[in-house]
Amino acid sequence: MQSHSESSPAAVLHLLCGKIGAGKSTLAVRLASLPRTVLISEDAWLAALYPGEIREVADYARCAGRLRQAMGGHVAALVRAGLSVVLDFPANTRASRAWLRQVVDAAGCRHQLHFLDLPDAVCKARLRARNQSGTHPFTTSEAQYDAITAYFVTPQDDEGFEIVRHGQG
Repeated sequence: MQSHSESSPAAVLHLLCGKIGAGKSTLAVRLASLPRTVLISEDAWLAALYPGEIREVADYARCAGRLRQAMGGHVAALVRAGLSVVLDFPANTRASRAWLRQVVDAAGCRHQLHFLDLPDAVCKARLRARNQSGTHPFTTSEAQYDAITAYFVTPQDDEGFEIVRHGQG
């Protein structure tokens, strides 16, 4: 019988990095279709916990910070129990990736940082389509996209992640 202190060899923690509209959530759903894999979506949790409260970037930062504090240990426990987890939380800054690195280390598991590397024009077109569809819990203006994207930092090898690049297309 496996102890809770070691991960199942098959358990993987999938992390997502990419600008708004790059397709992180779409990839997350596809990855979560794998056997024994659970999807945890930041957007879904934020929409459920803070309905109507996230209007500005500062609101997002406050609420997302609280959610990260609550979820890190839970995610690590799921992976240690042998479930793969697709953590649909943006790994778009060195600080957010440092938190994710802590989760990976606490889980003691294999991981993959999926980097969706698409140009701004593609992301903005997808964002406009997503906003018009009304299927996403949040709408983001182009001005908000620009403000948020200003903080985006491409993942670097020195951060210690197994990076899987999903190229332009």
